[in-house]
Amino acid sequence: MRKKLIVAVAAMAIAAGAGVALLTRQPPAPEVRFVTLTGQNFATSDLRGKVVLVNFWATSCVACVEEMPKMIEAWRKFSPRGYEMVAVAMSYDHPNLVADFTQKRALPFKVAMDTDGAVARGFGDVNVTPTTFLLDRRGRIVKHYVGEPDWNEFHALVERVLAEPA
Repeated sequence: MRKKLIVAVAAMAIAAGAGVALLTRQPPAPEVRFVTLTGQNFATSDLRGKVVLVNFWATSCVACVEEMPKMIEAWRKFSPRGYEMVAVAMSYDHPNLVADFTQKRALPFKVAMDTDGAVARGFGDVNVTPTTFLLDRRGRIVKHYVGEPDWNEFHALVERVLAEPA
């Protein structure tokens, strides 16, 4: 009887551990294709090996415009260490407005147009801006933000993810 109880407790502990591992496992980023304002064409998988921020935004989104200087600051701080950013303009944003905004604000990171909404659909039907995903070097979603992040927490998280092995 005692042996059966020990085996049952051990089995429950293993099952609980496996359940926790599954719940805390980071989901992979979707495989989508980006096309930048400069005509660069790449996929999510092409960014593996870098810590990547994918930010959905619009020129008409007040919060998006307000957070852009902080996005630039983060890119400048972390890009020498393997940080990449793709600012994805929503499908309803006119390419001329996006190009004008990008030029006037001197955005240093990749700016992509999601003309048909496929990128937003791939990331779970994003329709609220700003919506941001932080991906680790293996292409897994580490954090999903709706609205502007807490920048101190964000910088600490990027530091931690940059320190992880690829």
